[in-house]
Amino acid sequence: MKNHLKNTAIRRVMVGTDRSESADQAVRWAAELADRYDAELFVVEVVVPQYPHATEFGQVERTRAALANDNLVQFTRQVAGERGHAMTFIDVDPALAIVRAAAQEAIDVLVVGNLGMAGRKEFLLGNVPNRISHNAHCTVVIVNTFPPADASVPNSVRARLSKVEVPPFEPRLVARVTHIAAVMAKHGLTELFGQSNEPDMSIRRRQAKRLRAALEELGPIFSKLGQVLSTRPDLLPVEYIEELALLQSHVPPMAESEVVQVAERELGVPWEDVFKSIDPKPLAAGTIAQVHRAILESGDRVVVKVQRPNSRDDIEQDLALLEVFAEKVGKRPALNQVIDMEAVFKHLSTSLHRELDFLQEIGNIERMQAVLADYDRLAVPSVYRDLSTSRLIVMEEIQGIPIKQAPAGPERIQAARQLLESYYKQIIVDGFFHADPHPGNLMWWKDRIYFLDFGMVGAVGADLREHLLLMLMALWQEDAEFLTDVTLMMTSAVNSSDLDVARFQSEIGEVMAKYRAASLAEMQIGPLMQEMSAVSLRHGVPLPHSLALATKALAQVQLATAELDPALDPYDVAGKYLTRLMIKRMGVALNPKTLLFQSQKFKLRALRIVEAIEHLVGVRPGGSKLVVNFRANSLEDIVRHTGRRLMLGLIAAASVLSSGLTATSAVVAEWIPITFGVVASLLTLGIIIDLMRGR
Repeated sequence: MKNHLKNTAIRRVMVGTDRSESADQAVRWAAELADRYDAELFVVEVVVPQYPHATEFGQVERTRAALANDNLVQFTRQVAGERGHAMTFIDVDPALAIVRAAAQEAIDVLVVGNLGMAGRKEFLLGNVPNRISHNAHCTVVIVNTFPPADASVPNSVRARLSKVEVPPFEPRLVARVTHIAAVMAKHGLTELFGQSNEPDMSIRRRQAKRLRAALEELGPIFSKLGQVLSTRPDLLPVEYIEELALLQSHVPPMAESEVVQVAERELGVPWEDVFKSIDPKPLAAGTIAQVHRAILESGDRVVVKVQRPNSRDDIEQDLALLEVFAEKVGKRPALNQVIDMEAVFKHLSTSLHRELDFLQEIGNIERMQAVLADYDRLAVPSVYRDLSTSRLIVMEEIQGIPIKQAPAGPERIQAARQLLESYYKQIIVDGFFHADPHPGNLMWWKDRIYFLDFGMVGAVGADLREHLLLMLMALWQEDAEFLTDVTLMMTSAVNSSDLDVARFQSEIGEVMAKYRAASLAEMQIGPLMQEMSAVSLRHGVPLPHSLALATKALAQVQLATAELDPALDPYDVAGKYLTRLMIKRMGVALNPKTLLFQSQKFKLRALRIVEAIEHLVGVRPGGSKLVVNFRANSLEDIVRHTGRRLMLGLIAAASVLSSGLTATSAVVAEWIPITFGVVASLLTLGIIIDLMRGR
């Protein structure tokens, strides 16, 4: 910089100040520079108005600016003498006001300090130097006005220095452990980890309340852990689940400078190069991130989600402690009766690490866009991929209203049906669903329901999806026995010797009857499945955790649809959707290409069965010396004929089922069930003829 200035004619120097102590240091530095080159010094102060100039308070602003100018004139004469010029402006944007003044006065060097400058629209505090350096057309010198480490500085400045300059220290695990132990002792949680075997529900309820209070006192991270656990009834007793669901994270919002710091580090450029403005008041402040409204330079209204700078370190620290805890005390019999510590830790670690990576949330949003593509009343916000990173998400702002305030009309009725049906599709067909559809995450805008916040999603495996399909069909047809069988298949407890199947079926039937006998407004499949999950837990056959999360989400979304359309029958929605789904699947199964492929697969498997039998009896080349006195080819022919008959039988059965389902549908043409019936009859006749020939 010195060499550059020596080779440049410097006749006019300008410096900006807000008359803070640190900014005045920049003025003195600029005065020394001007004195060295015998140049004029222009000292500029920008007064940010508190009231619009057109109001009755406009005169107050002018008076305040005049007083500031008088003080600035005296200060400028002290530091620069006759070569000094004081300039005071009233402007809402200090950075641009200084840039305009520099252009107007043909300034050669513009000096600005890096601490103490007033910010843009109350949010970009400390960022004025960056904006000046990017917009000025002259040489800009940013002077380091941070005081020495041993200097006496005000507490506010020292606090800011600690945020900017001091690197974070390694977490002191010993101190954290001591604090956790003290909180647990305070809330009497030591009995939870002792040897008490009390089965009393009231005791578990008291312990659950104490655990919730302790988690809230331990801070936002532990509250987040409790909230994650509240979605896992397969890991914790129902008393704990109910209490943990009440946890609240009391998180203070991030300082404005922290938000700017994280965003600029992720964007790689000054904040104002991307955003025209940002609302300083956060929409939400969570344990992991904070959300603000903003406007891009293009004019698009967006929402910005910024991750807290220390959230990853805090979570890693507490997870490390939980891992140690799980290893040390997780195997105690008394504790294992209440909590599966190993499963708890694994679930927490996976869930929290997933939430820390915003790229996964972006992937969830884009995947949900594809899932909802067939529904014109449902949507998700679009994401600005080029501005988003693993710690920053920029997405479309949904400028809507809560769904319960949606205006009455056909659009609202259609949206309610589509919302409920989409969850059947998400869970049963796609195996991917929004796991937290509470009213705050559903907004009404442009005659659509928008899903918000994809930090929590659920996944359902292929086998479980098939079981769920059968479960919904059993509910639709009110078949308690079949529903019991499907539930036991889900839990892999079909052959469990210590299960009272008759009692289990009786309780499942009671739950089904309770909800099917309810009024239309109370017909809720989600709560019904939650009660079924509770019955399964009582009998020691808990449903898979992904199903527990799915039923909770289904219960939430059904409450939302009940508000949109109280007359909507969830069983009718489920039944009609299942009918269409089965017809579609049968259409795929009866496709000639599919039939040919399946027949070849069946032929190959039949040949493998033959080969396996030949190996078993020792007739394969190189096999044992056992002599078998029968022809393998005859066995192969028998298997081939049996396979053909079985395939024809399956197609005939599918045709019969298709005929019955389409006959009950009001949206299917009359010729379709007739066609299916004719096909079934012809296939059945063919099987009979084949059997008669084989005699």
